[in-house]
Amino acid sequence: MDLDFHGKTALITGASMGIGRAAALNFARHGADVVLLDVDLRGLQQVEDQLRTYGVRAAAYECDISKEDRVNEVCTDAIETFGSVDIAVNNAGLWRGFCEFSQSSSAQWRQKIDVNMLGTMYITRAVLSSMIAQNYGRIINVASVSGVYGIGTMADYSMTKGAVIGFTKALAKEVMKNGITVNCVSPGTVSDAGHPCDKCYAGRFGTYEENADLILFLASRQAGYISGQNYIIDGCRKWL
Repeated sequence: MDLDFHGKTALITGASMGIGRAAALNFARHGADVVLLDVDLRGLQQVEDQLRTYGVRAAAYECDISKEDRVNEVCTDAIETFGSVDIAVNNAGLWRGFCEFSQSSSAQWRQKIDVNMLGTMYITRAVLSSMIAQNYGRIINVASVSGVYGIGTMADYSMTKGAVIGFTKALAKEVMKNGITVNCVSPGTVSDAGHPCDKCYAGRFGTYEENADLILFLASRQAGYISGQNYIIDGCRKWL
């Protein structure tokens, strides 16, 4: 399969580590210029240095995606600098904090809502007009199996990721006519290596790179007829 992204620019949130970092490196290896967003500027700069070894352009922006004005500022600058944002990967998210819902606080809910739901929407809207204007775009949202199955002690997180899946399916119906696809990736348990895991029949954690490979495919020319879908990548999960 020819996955050539020369001449394309990919914007990735939560790009300093994990799936975001793996996706950034994957796009660069296949020729894309990359825009990196995260609250961890030092981590982003390290990724930016790695990307440049592939001979592509890269830019790192310190950005809390829950801040609408900052998102608009960053995306406007990225589009002006690179000429376009052709691919948006909404990967940034908050999940930590296992807690029975009856014992949870509304402050915890708001943090996850602001980043996981509103942040995804802010980024998407900020790049969407330019995608519509060029009649081309790829939007890949990173949700979670929690948004499909629901995970006990993670009710707030499960709600936000379910919302991301719903947003994906609805937006896809609006913009397919504009040459834009919108899809979702829902990882299960993920780590930087395939450590043993009893939660799935694969018997191991998924890797960041495996998730990044799926994101790369959904951003490719070959996936141009795929939209509005949620791809679960969980090693065939055993229990919910």
